[in-house]
Amino acid sequence: MFFGRTPQLPTPEQALTGRPSLAYEVPDRHTVLGTPLLGPYPEGLEIADFGLGCFWGAERTFWRLPAGVYTTLVGYQGGYTEYPTYEEVCSGLTGHMEVVRVVYDPEVITYDRLLKTFWESHDPTQGFRQGNDVGTQYRSAIHTHTPEQATTAETSRTAYQKVLTSSGYGTITTEILPATDRPFYPAEAYHQQYLDKNPAGYCGLGGTGVKLSAPFETNWGASCPTGIASAPEVSEK
Repeated sequence: MFFGRTPQLPTPEQALTGRPSLAYEVPDRHTVLGTPLLGPYPEGLEIADFGLGCFWGAERTFWRLPAGVYTTLVGYQGGYTEYPTYEEVCSGLTGHMEVVRVVYDPEVITYDRLLKTFWESHDPTQGFRQGNDVGTQYRSAIHTHTPEQATTAETSRTAYQKVLTSSGYGTITTEILPATDRPFYPAEAYHQQYLDKNPAGYCGLGGTGVKLSAPFETNWGASCPTGIASAPEVSEK
């Protein structure tokens, strides 16, 4: 489970126990958007949760979208340990991954558009890694909040698998699971909007260069534009 060994998810019995509440404070406001991180959020907004590798670059990718994103925050999700710390997640003994939560206005930006950004911003075929970042916390995942999100996420995965396969990539390993079964725990203050506070900081996020057409309900069977781009070399955080 550690260095030199193939990463493996712990069982619930192997996972760290955690604690009954956060061991740290989370900032009130987004440093770029100026909006509340933990809410309450205005009526009509929706939540999307994505795991696509190191959450520093993932969060920046979503807050940079031109319109419709109300706030973003990073955290831990998908595992067993209650209210984990970053060190615990990196140990491989929590089952959690690094995720970004996107709070958005569906009247301005669609869930389809968020999914397109998700798929194109990382390589979803790598299993427990993204580039040189290796570990179960870097796996690819979509945690859905409504049946509609689940259906759209599954459709998008089918669509992206088609264009990835035609471009020479393997099978998508992305998990699609209900967020209700996977509690979200916000990460420590220094992780929130990390690349705004540290513009020259580490970002190992790199997509495949393969593009995806949206909306998937009508376009996934059509010919989608593709192209392969070389990912930059990255180092461990």
